[in-house]
Amino acid sequence: MHYFKMSNVFTTFTLLVLSTLFACTNITSVDSNTHLVDTPQAYDEALKDAKPGDTIMLANGVWQDFEILFKGTGTENSPITLTAETKGKVILSGNSNLRIAGKYLVVSGLVFKNGFTPSSEVISFREDKDELAYHSRVTEVVIDNYSNPDRFEADYWVGIYGKDNRFDHNHLVGKRNKGVTVAVRLTTEDSQENHHRIDHNYFGPRPIFGSNGGETLRIGTSHHSLTSSFTLVENNYFDRCNGEVEIISVKSGKNTIVNNTFFESRGTLTLRHGNGNVIENNVFFGNGVDHTGGIRVINRDQTVRNNYLEGLTGYRFGSGLTVMNGVPNSSINRYHQVVNAKIENNSIINVDHVHLAAGSDAERSAVPKDSVVSNNLFYNKNEKAPFSVFDDISGITFKDNISNKLTDNKIASGITAQTLVLERADNGLLYPVNNATNSGVSKDLEPTQKNQTGTTWYEKVEPEVEFNSGKTTIVQAGGESLYQAIEQASSGDTLVLEDGNYTIEKIIKLDKTISIKAKNRHMVTVEFGRSTLFEINNGGSLSIDGIVVSGANSADYSGNTFVRTAKWGMFKNYRFAMKNSIVKDLDINHSFHFFDSGSRAFALSIDIENNVFDNITGDIFRLNKETDDLGIYNAEYLNIKNNEFNNVQGMLVNLYRGGSDESTFGPHLLLKDNKINNVGNGKRNKSKSAILLHGVQVSTIENNIFKNTAKINVEHTVGEPITYITNNTLDKTPQPSVVELRASGEHTAIIRDNKVQ
Repeated sequence: MHYFKMSNVFTTFTLLVLSTLFACTNITSVDSNTHLVDTPQAYDEALKDAKPGDTIMLANGVWQDFEILFKGTGTENSPITLTAETKGKVILSGNSNLRIAGKYLVVSGLVFKNGFTPSSEVISFREDKDELAYHSRVTEVVIDNYSNPDRFEADYWVGIYGKDNRFDHNHLVGKRNKGVTVAVRLTTEDSQENHHRIDHNYFGPRPIFGSNGGETLRIGTSHHSLTSSFTLVENNYFDRCNGEVEIISVKSGKNTIVNNTFFESRGTLTLRHGNGNVIENNVFFGNGVDHTGGIRVINRDQTVRNNYLEGLTGYRFGSGLTVMNGVPNSSINRYHQVVNAKIENNSIINVDHVHLAAGSDAERSAVPKDSVVSNNLFYNKNEKAPFSVFDDISGITFKDNISNKLTDNKIASGITAQTLVLERADNGLLYPVNNATNSGVSKDLEPTQKNQTGTTWYEKVEPEVEFNSGKTTIVQAGGESLYQAIEQASSGDTLVLEDGNYTIEKIIKLDKTISIKAKNRHMVTVEFGRSTLFEINNGGSLSIDGIVVSGANSADYSGNTFVRTAKWGMFKNYRFAMKNSIVKDLDINHSFHFFDSGSRAFALSIDIENNVFDNITGDIFRLNKETDDLGIYNAEYLNIKNNEFNNVQGMLVNLYRGGSDESTFGPHLLLKDNKINNVGNGKRNKSKSAILLHGVQVSTIENNIFKNTAKINVEHTVGEPITYITNNTLDKTPQPSVVELRASGEHTAIIRDNKVQ
């Protein structure tokens, strides 16, 4: 009897062990060379036995926290392949990543989303610094918003090492944290003169980062910039890649960037370091979008040929075409002089700015030399010449270029002005009718289309949920009903409030795009009993229209706010808009603010129009949290138009961008057509300013009426800040002040036509 029991126990134990081992090595052979695995352990077992010609398939489903090492040796005709059971149905999430090491390896069909890499790269063409990938390929792989939630914790999405590797037909969208999307690394001799090919990838929208470190593609670094890479970048589509001023940053030599399309992308293809690169047959469509740029030329022996640039608005380092000044005897990480640049047969159409000898200052004093600009077409429909000259350009020879008749053209010779009529050809590009000079791009140029890039099975969706793009819900009066409606709403929905009072006793934490609109303007009153009403979190954006906001019944604390962001650490950009509303009696205690940003929160846009603000003890906009002076700031665009501000003890705007970084375009402020009465005079306003702008790059303050209001103080720092303070009425209000705190580039401050009363 005892023996039977022991035997039973032994048998059960043995079966349990065998069952566990079987579960850990669950490999299904589809055929003699294809092995389907459904656990990490099974994958490891399959990889041990993989030989040239074998395929390892990951089973469909979510693979959580799976750090893949794909290592092996295939052959040119029989690579080892890692793929998905069904392309797009294998999701690597949580803390997953992929390392590739060996020769003749192919990876395809995987999707990284809903997480972020635990290492420095999502996909790395190496196991470690000694074990690299050669003759290997990553194709039809997706990385979708796979971003570290700490925006300033840096990583790459793809690091390419070794030699003769290919990265093609991949879909990369939504990198929000610091670091390059794709980086070609030349860190050792085994990764130099690499002959990599990067082609037919869809580089989807990369949100404005608001600091340095937002490049989409970088080839090399300054440390190895005098080394040749021989990387080919062709037939890719860069769709609204807005991370920073450098979309592509070339920091090595002998690379070819050819047949790529840049669509509404802020910044430029920048030849930042390295010599002898060829930029050819690329197409830039700006469509008039702010800060869209083209090509920036630095260093020796660069060829810029047969590129098409249209509708670009960028200026300075982000202009349509920029030829930089260099630093004499430059260190390897600064600006080397432009020598022997060939810029030929390009079409530069409706481009606002072409900057020559750009960046000229006491350090960057080495002007371009031995360079030629020839057979190009310059055309601006507004007949305004795009050229700005910042230093001696006698080292640039202009010859055989044509243009339409342009006013104030600073290029004395080498451009023949003609009466030109442009027509759009079947390839989507504009060409002069009856152009007999062969200037501009070839009619054989075929722009790379979006649908020719990325995968065929993963949809290219819009990056942001638009306001009012979802369903509309009618909400009855009452605080709980509004709170519940927001909880139940989907991103993009609109909530229409019936007339009445809505008193809300909870903080509404928004992680979706919501529009709140009064059914009848000013017939809806919203009050709140907590320290804030709306807290915008990751994924949240808010639009308000036609309501009355009252602080009369708010909690009796100092430092309350109507809207705030998460106090720290947001990594998704947000939007806030308010129009046709009344904000009053934010005065239950001192320092009751309207809008307060947390640290590391970043607003793509804040739009305030046709509102009335009355009786507020704090500030209206507090966008001043990034005081560590790293070039970071809290809002890209702050637009305040046609509002009334009465009896505001604090500041109307406190907007801060510190540091010396030159990789961003903002912040931008537009303050126009407002009535501003008794603002900034409270005893707790230590700055004694109604408006304090530090490091803001573009400020327009016009057609406002200031009465009995504190001073406008503007502090120019880095970059080429532009400030216009014009056509305002200053009634019992001090004259504005603009000071230059740090000399860097050209500062513009126009203060004129203001009426002092």
